[in-house]
Amino acid sequence: MASEKLTKEDVEKIKAEINERKSVLRPKILEDVKSARAQGDLSENFEYYAARKMNRENNSRIAYLEKVLREATIIEANSTNGVNLDNFVKVKFVEEGVDEVSWEEETYKVVTSIRADSIKKKVSIEAPLGKALINKEIGDIVKVDLDNGGSYELKIIDIIKDTGDNDEIRSY
Repeated sequence: MASEKLTKEDVEKIKAEINERKSVLRPKILEDVKSARAQGDLSENFEYYAARKMNRENNSRIAYLEKVLREATIIEANSTNGVNLDNFVKVKFVEEGVDEVSWEEETYKVVTSIRADSIKKKVSIEAPLGKALINKEIGDIVKVDLDNGGSYELKIIDIIKDTGDNDEIRSY
C-alpha cells in the first residue's frame, strides 16, 4: 500500500473511528457473539455467524486504519491564493468552437484520497483532475492529462475555501 497523504484533521478522524470501534463497537459485538453462542446449536445459528462476521469486519477495519496511520504522510494546505486542499473549485469545461457562456459548469472539492468520493464530486489531490487544479488560480485554463493518454481542458471560475471538517473518511 502506498503512503496515504493525510491532513491533521484526517488523522484525528481516523483516530476517533478507531477509538469508537475499539471501545464501543467491539464490546457490543463480542456481547452479541456471546449471546448468540449461548442459544445452543451453532450449526444453524444465523445470529452467531452474523455476529462473528461483524467482529471480523470490525477488526479488519481497525487493522486497516491503524496501518493507514502508520504509513501516512502528513500534509498541510499551501498558503497560496490558488486552488488548495479543501477548496471548492467551480470550473467550466472548455469546448473548442463553442461560446464560453455555453460551456458546461461543475463544482468539485479538492480533498485527500481517503476522503475522495466521485459521487459527491470530491476529487483527490492524487487524481488527474486534482493534480491539475492544485495551485491554479481563477481564470486559469487547466489541462487535465488522463491516465489513458487523453486530456481535456477546464477554466477555473471560482475558488471557495472550506475547512473539510464535515468530510467523512472513506470506507471499503
